[in-house]
This record gives sequence, C-alpha cells and structure tokens, in this order.
Amino acid sequence: METKSQNSLIAFFSKITKSESFAGILLLCCAVLAMIVANSPWGDSYAALWKTKFGFDVNGVFIGMSLEHWINDVLMAFFFLVVGLEIKREVLFGELAGFKRAALPIIAALGGMIGPGIIYFTLNAGTPSEHGFGIPMATDIAFALGVLSALGKRVSISVKVFLVSLAVADDLGAIIVIALFYSSGISFEWLAVAVGIVAVLVVLNKAGIKALTPYMILGVLLWIAVHNCGVHATIAAVVLAFTIPVAPKIDTLTFMEKIKTMIKDFQESEKQKDGILLQSEQVEALYHIAKHKNAVQNPLLRLEHALAPYSNYLIMPIFAFANAGVSIGSNIDFGVDHVFLGIFFGLVVGKPLGIFTFTFLAEKLGIAARPKGATWVEIFGAGALGGIGFTMSMFVTNLAFSGEHALVATDVAKISILIASLSAGVLGSIFFFVRDKVTHHH
Repeated sequence: METKSQNSLIAFFSKITKSESFAGILLLCCAVLAMIVANSPWGDSYAALWKTKFGFDVNGVFIGMSLEHWINDVLMAFFFLVVGLEIKREVLFGELAGFKRAALPIIAALGGMIGPGIIYFTLNAGTPSEHGFGIPMATDIAFALGVLSALGKRVSISVKVFLVSLAVADDLGAIIVIALFYSSGISFEWLAVAVGIVAVLVVLNKAGIKALTPYMILGVLLWIAVHNCGVHATIAAVVLAFTIPVAPKIDTLTFMEKIKTMIKDFQESEKQKDGILLQSEQVEALYHIAKHKNAVQNPLLRLEHALAPYSNYLIMPIFAFANAGVSIGSNIDFGVDHVFLGIFFGLVVGKPLGIFTFTFLAEKLGIAARPKGATWVEIFGAGALGGIGFTMSMFVTNLAFSGEHALVATDVAKISILIASLSAGVLGSIFFFVRDKVTHHH
C-alpha cells in the first residue's frame, strides 16, 4: 500500500514539474515566501544571510564574495546562458528566424521597452532615481508562460507563440540595456582579454569542435574577464551561448546506419553468450552506441536541455527568494521620487500600450503582419501579460541605483515590481476571460 501511494505521489510531482506553469508558480511562491520571512521575526537574519561572505583565504587575501553576489552574478550567469541559448535557437530555427517572422516580435518587444522606459523616465527625470528606467522594460518569460497556461484554451496558440517570441526578443533587449547602461567604468585591459577569449570561442566553433567542455572552460575565463572589466558579468554567459555550435558531429542517417551495424554485432555475439555476462564484443558495441548517441545530438540543444531545469526550478527560485524579500516598515518610502509610479505605470500601462502601438504601426506600414488569427484585442491582452516583469526587472534593480539613495530606492522598486507584475497578470487574465465570454455569447 505504502509503495502505491508513494508512486502516485511521485507521478503527481513529475506531472506538475513538466507543466509549463510550474516554473512561474514556483517563482511566485518563492517571492511571497521571501516577503513573509523578511517581515517576520527572522527578518534581520534573512537580511544578514545575503551579506555573508563566502570564499577562501589565499595568503591572507580573501577571494570570494557575499552570498548575494554569488547568486546574482554566478548563479544568474547560468540563467543568462539558458536565455542566450534560447535566443540563438529562436533566431536560427524558431519564431525569430528570417526577417518576416522576426520583425513582429522584435518590433513589439521594442515598443514594450520604449513605452515603459519613457513613462518611468518622464516621471523621474532629474532625480537620483532616473537611472532606473531599465527596470520596467523586461518581461518575465516564466511568469507570463505560467499565466498563459493557466488561461488554457482562452488564449490561441498564435497569441502564445507571439508572447513567447516577444519575451525572447525582450530578453535580448534587456541584455543590451544592461550592457550599455548598467555597466560601471570600463577597464580596457580586461575588455581586451574578454575579446580575445570570444575570438578563441568563435575559432572553436568555426573549426567544428563539438565537445562542450572547452566551451565551458573558456566560458568561466570569459566570466572572470567580463566581471573585471566593468560590464555586468552575466553578459559573458549570453556571449558564450551565441558561440555554442548547433550542428551535430554526425548526421542522423549516418547515425542510423552505424546503430544498425552495432545492433547486428550485438545479436551475433548473443549466440555465443554463456550465462548472464555480456560478451566483450557486446560491451564494445554498447560503448560505441553511447558515443554515437552524443555525436548525433545538437550541442546547443544538449546544453539547453541539461541546464534549463536547473535554471527554472533552482536558480530562478533562489534568485527570487534572495531578492524579493523587502521588510515593509518605516523604511519604505513610497514617496521616493516617483519610483513606484514609474515602475507601476511602466509595466501595467506602458507595456501593453507600447506593444500594441508598435505592432499596429508595423502592420499598417506593411513591415510585419500579425500572427494568423490573432485579433487586435488579443494583441493588447498579450501586451498586458507582457507587463509581468519579475526576474529581469529585479536583476536590473540591483544594478540601477547608487549612493545613499540606493537602499531606499531598491526596496521601493522591488515592492513596485511585485505589485505591478501581479496587477499586470491579473489585468491580462481578466482581459482574456472577458474576451472569451463576449465571443462565446456571439
């Protein structure tokens, strides 16, 4: 009886983790948990935990950083690597492949970044907080997908594809914004080292090296160089992703031929087999099958497939738990410049307006066409869901403010992101619910 209930429990969990919405729900739970802990009697320990230094001493020199930096700079580099791989895959084979297909999501994403950026900047121009204009620019792909899959059949496939490809293009935009506006003083010596490493990566790719190990080792060196040159270190992960090869070592036809021969050998040896031990020829055949199994896979997909679960179910939740906890007390000053209004209206109003306007203009000017069967109402609804900006927005918040003002502004910004993202999710959902009811009545 015990094992039966255990098995059904395992089946239940594996079903949940396979669903698209799970990553988003997990993120939300971690963010809520962080807020609860930060405002509980353990709030001080929670705040102190992230400031704890981790590393080691070498002849009295400490090499390491605070837990917060380990999470935001090292762990998040893996998240950015997965994002980079996704972007490369979409650009080569997916919704961003070819000008006609890529034009719409890219133009929509541009509108979805310019709209919120302008709203935030207009409200905060001339204040110490004006540098936070990048915060409401990003869409959180995991959250948006979570809401989309919760809406189910109410959202057509073409709208889902539009929103996902928009979020991917949006991520690329956010990465460019981080590289351009949120990097400190550039050290050109380190920059030269980084460029050199990238050159070696490109050469490896062009030379047809398919093994992932050399890329990953160079990736670590690239991270160190970029970290020291003043550009945000996670950008290194995106650059690395773009150099990962796509073509497999052997094509599928060769693979099938080789496997057939090996299986034949395996069967031949089976006849001479005595007892349960495999013949040495059979062991040899198995070894070759395993080797060819790796050779026929696309290195890019293999890496994405290996890292994506860690990124979705471990790295992003840890990041959310470490960054969303803000203790709401006398220290929260919603009147700090117009950070709250800038982020709230940027995400809730600027996103749908920017996405809708740019998509509308792109179609009217004949640059791009809406996805088949998607109405303008749905495009606006998708734009509203685009206002869910959690992971990237939190990430930019950590880089945006400086000086004494930083602590207060960062706390307000984080609460604003949570409130705005929830509002955008609710609004977008209501939008699709109402549209569903209206179309069914007609």
